[in-house]
Amino acid sequence: MQLEQVIKRPLIFTEKGAILREEANQYLFEVDLNANKIEIRQAVEKFFEVDVVSVRTLIVRGKMKRMGRGHAKRRNWKKAIVTLSADDSIEFFEGV
Repeated sequence: MQLEQVIKRPLIFTEKGAILREEANQYLFEVDLNANKIEIRQAVEKFFEVDVVSVRTLIVRGKMKRMGRGHAKRRNWKKAIVTLSADDSIEFFEGV
């Protein structure tokens, strides 16, 4: 998989993300469902030029939603929690 396809978007506007950024120097990203931890680490280190200490991933299950009289399911997606070294930060998140 190409490193450009691994990270889909940063998860900026969540309360949990803000708390993790301030207290534990951790950042949240939505990543490709087929990406593994090694690919996520390489992509973050390449694009943001930081040192990654650890990567944790989880799959967020899609919710069932009403669509008229029927039901539809939202898609599943993968979330990555990336821990950076103590002296690093990602400037992309600092303005939020």
